[in-house]
Amino acid sequence: MRFELIVGFVNPNITEKVIKTAKKSGATGDVIIQGKGNGIEQSKFLGLSIQDRTDIILFVVEEHHTNKIISSVSEECEIEKPGNGIMIVLSIDKVAGLSNQIKKIRENLKTEQL
Repeated sequence: MRFELIVGFVNPNITEKVIKTAKKSGATGDVIIQGKGNGIEQSKFLGLSIQDRTDIILFVVEEHHTNKIISSVSEECEIEKPGNGIMIVLSIDKVAGLSNQIKKIRENLKTEQL
């Protein structure tokens, strides 16, 4: 099996929706990290830059789920709408500690249309 890391930098208001949509599309787990960041236009108050809260969501997924997850999240969570976030995909060369997820993926492969 080959895995990829989907990283979403999203508005905290849509974090739960992103996770539910990704899981519906094949993700089997997630990690959420709270952070701060700026887009192209920085918010300012009294001349000081204000960083907006952002949630960083990580999904390690079997590669055949990646396109479906990205497409579903992008559409259902309106990722392209300014301020909602971005999603990126990184290849994973090696992975350990996913034995429970691999069992679930193998079970799902029996019924999935690839």
